Amino acid sequence: MSLDAAFDEPAFVPYLAVGDPGYDASLRYVEAVAEGGADVVELGLPFSEPIAEGSTIQSAIVRALEAGMTPDRYFEFVSELDVGVPLVCMTYYNLVYQYGDEAGPRPFVERAAEVGVDGFVIPDLPAEEAGPLRAACDAFGLDLVFIVAPTTEGERLDRMREFVSGYVYVQARLGTTGAREEVSEYTERSLARIADWDVPKAVGFGIKTGGHAERIVSAGADGVIVGSALVDIVADGHENGDPTGAVADRLEQKARELKQGALDGAPPRPGRR
Repeated sequence: MSLDAAFDEPAFVPYLAVGDPGYDASLRYVEAVAEGGADVVELGLPFSEPIAEGSTIQSAIVRALEAGMTPDRYFEFVSELDVGVPLVCMTYYNLVYQYGDEAGPRPFVERAAEVGVDGFVIPDLPAEEAGPLRAACDAFGLDLVFIVAPTTEGERLDRMREFVSGYVYVQARLGTTGAREEVSEYTERSLARIADWDVPKAVGFGIKTGGHAERIVSAGADGVIVGSALVDIVADGHENGDPTGAVADRLEQKARELKQGALDGAPPRPGRR
């Protein structure tokens, strides 16, 4: 399905690293955030050099890799998920390009489409080099989401506008991912730069609370993307030896808080603005 259909009201888009801290627990955790109100779920396919990630998500990726996560295992995971929301694969281009017997992104995209992935976020793929992936996504009906940083401008920004579909991931601050105590001052400026783009705008990087989500939607975002604040719950549960069900309950509760915050930031809308 087209990802932009998930933004008929202010959307909550959680991220979790698939396989963290183990396959079965990870399945339950993704289902928990969906039950808590996720409109789209970003599923991280672990890669050994996650350059866009802060220490929280880097640690999650290490746990997932140590537990045996691979691209084929990832596809198996997606096919087993029992959720009723669109799924986005967030990973790095080397894994996409090297998958299968044929060099290039097409085999990976085809397999992703078969198991139920609806789109991609590839943080290390420059827009100038995204033509082959855009073509593969078009061939199999998947969306391609780009991350617009506070420093993205000029020709690169124009190319992103040309290739993006589903939604645009607006990076709220400079640096890497990670929960923060305050909403970045860059948020409104970043949204203003792409206000006329005909896709929903979802803001990520640093969102931790329902209050943060409310402020970001009030600033003009169509949704919020939250990763580290959820991965922290997974990490704490793993370190403390908590039962999977207890951790899942905490994830669902946090998801409800973040979704409600997004809704509180703007009245329900009949369609995407």
